Amino acid sequence: MAHLPPQALAQFIDHTLLAPDASREQIATLCREAAQHGFYSVCVNSAQVPYAAQHLSQQRSEHQAPHSVKVCAVVGFPLGAGLSESKAFEAERAIAAGAGEIDMVLNIGWLKDGLLAEVQDDIAQVKKACGDVPLKVILETCLLSDAQKVQACEICRELNVAFVKTSTGFSRSGATVEDVALMRRTVGPDIGVKASGGVRDYPTALAMIEAGATRLGSSSGIAIVGGAEAAGEGY
Repeated sequence: MAHLPPQALAQFIDHTLLAPDASREQIATLCREAAQHGFYSVCVNSAQVPYAAQHLSQQRSEHQAPHSVKVCAVVGFPLGAGLSESKAFEAERAIAAGAGEIDMVLNIGWLKDGLLAEVQDDIAQVKKACGDVPLKVILETCLLSDAQKVQACEICRELNVAFVKTSTGFSRSGATVEDVALMRRTVGPDIGVKASGGVRDYPTALAMIEAGATRLGSSSGIAIVGGAEAAGEGY
């Protein structure tokens, strides 16, 4: 993978804005940037989905260049500690509003308590609500032991979710190469691995892909595809 030029990473990137105070102007800018640079999706909070979907649709139908940018919505974000039924409902409504992918946070407390059946049911309820829409499951790896990361990945593999994802970007730390590699080994070749949180420059992004990531969540996508060498601040 070392030969991948920066621009080739665009299709790996979920261009992300999850700040609680994100404005519609910022969401519109996010969508324009994603279309311009060819990012895979924009990743937003579920309340922002209708506006993001509308804005991307307008870009496709008006004078802007055609694009295939999806809307990705986060669910149960960032804590994962809500009712499973609430997460499933949020996913269902986000999809109805235009989301083409869902990133849910699993119940971290249940996982750490060893309540694996409950964790599996939590994910399964959201997956059922998603139907054919791809589901990514956020582990929040910085709060877990390696054994717990493996347990979470095994549950996700059994449920055949689309992706496992490292982090929300709102906890103590984000993605590491070691965690991405562990997740890839555990889920095998057929489930995606999304590295998110702290992926802010080209070398870091490339290292995550080399470790097994097939998607990157970042608010620094433009810097990444521009070949930025120094990490900045942000998701």
